[in-house]
Amino acid sequence: MNNQNFKHINLGQSLPMNNIHAVSVSIPKFQDIIDYEENNPVILKKLKNAYPRFKIHSYLVKMSEYLRLKYSIEKKYEIILFSSNKAVEIVSDKYYIYNPIIINEDFGVLLVLKGTSQLAKVLKFIQYVGCNLSSRFAEDYLYTKKIINKKHKEILYEESKANNFLLDSLSIAYNQKKENICLCTSGMNAIYSVLKAIKKIQEKSARTVIIQLGCLYLDTMNIISKHYNNSKIFYDIYDLNSLDEYLKNNALNVCTIITEVPTNPMLKTVDIKQLSFLCKKYNIPLIIDSTLASPYNIDLKPYADIIIESLTKYACGNADVLMGTFIINETSKFAHLKEEFFKYSDKPYIKDIQRLAYEIQTYEKRMFEINNNTKILIKYLEKASFVKKIYHTLNEKNYIDLMKNENAVGGVISLEFNKNFQKVYDILNFAKGPSLGTEFTLLMPYTYLAHYDCIITKEGREFLKKNDLPIDLLRVSVGLEDINKIINEFEKLEKL
Repeated sequence: MNNQNFKHINLGQSLPMNNIHAVSVSIPKFQDIIDYEENNPVILKKLKNAYPRFKIHSYLVKMSEYLRLKYSIEKKYEIILFSSNKAVEIVSDKYYIYNPIIINEDFGVLLVLKGTSQLAKVLKFIQYVGCNLSSRFAEDYLYTKKIINKKHKEILYEESKANNFLLDSLSIAYNQKKENICLCTSGMNAIYSVLKAIKKIQEKSARTVIIQLGCLYLDTMNIISKHYNNSKIFYDIYDLNSLDEYLKNNALNVCTIITEVPTNPMLKTVDIKQLSFLCKKYNIPLIIDSTLASPYNIDLKPYADIIIESLTKYACGNADVLMGTFIINETSKFAHLKEEFFKYSDKPYIKDIQRLAYEIQTYEKRMFEINNNTKILIKYLEKASFVKKIYHTLNEKNYIDLMKNENAVGGVISLEFNKNFQKVYDILNFAKGPSLGTEFTLLMPYTYLAHYDCIITKEGREFLKKNDLPIDLLRVSVGLEDINKIINEFEKLEKL
């Protein structure tokens, strides 16, 4: 996406623009965000597609309409499409929902009665667990059935070689055996699969407690709280003494510890060496989501048992593939159990693998250039009069200790402003919407989109304050544009 001039992008435009498989969408005005969160039907109508885990893709809607006619499905049922029949079985068993008719398709279909609490639960399950049916699968299906007459033009890696090439690329990036790498339908699906496997393995030794270290990405927390009824949160990632004290008496109950390096969106980094020491001391597997860092910036092989990355972000770079991965560290004592982990994941559609295999060829180069831009932008913003506070990895000694080189800063900065937040958000003409890691600079009003339910309640605001998560926070995912043009766009804020 060429956004060198930073022109206004209309509400509802896909990001990247004019791409039916885009995973982000333009929400250019502050009032648009409020209207979206308040479910304003006018705004929702304009957002034809959005982040796939949060909004059903328009092609999936067309598929549902076709299936309703094909199987004579009554209108009282909502037709929900999944990436596999395995995912349908999981949901069916969890919520006691079973199809009243036999549906024979190469993907998952679940019929849920409209107007029931079950429907909301199923949709939330998809949002958290990320077992979406691929838009590229839907495109092929609709084209074959002659429901659409053309496909989106894009460059794909050779089908017969794409899967191996993608695994080889990740193997090199992470310095791990490719047979220890699992591809999933999304980053959230990777997290869900790993946690489900860990729980299953550790149940034999009565270890059932999942420890969450830090205020992590919203849906990671939701997966843990909604699907595992025995968890404990240590919000302060810098206070490992409290964790140690807890483990002295409770280590035999803990099945795993999960954290992010660095955290999203505050860019905090735990003392990973000390954390790894504690995990080894108490024989607890350590899971690390390294999406914001990427394997080209830091090396977690000496510390983590399992590493997770949302490939939708930097590995893709174009925000047009929903995919994730987890890597079982070959040095971990769990490495021999990798098949137990793999069986809970949903495999991505081949066209998504082909697309990502093409895009991942420039992953290292993309990360190098984004790092350079980010480092320059940090220096500028640290001196800018309109910035109240800036959060970035170079403020974190623990992160600096892990960096592969002095420029490996990552591509995310979070900002608080001395100016009115609504005016700041409205005046900037960068792409604005969910996701990160794109080749184009992408802004997200993180707390409004991820924690709006907290903003509108007294208890929620207290939770945000307790965890040092500012309400008026702008997360900046720095792109590959000319850094001078990026800075010039921010300089518009001087005149507010």
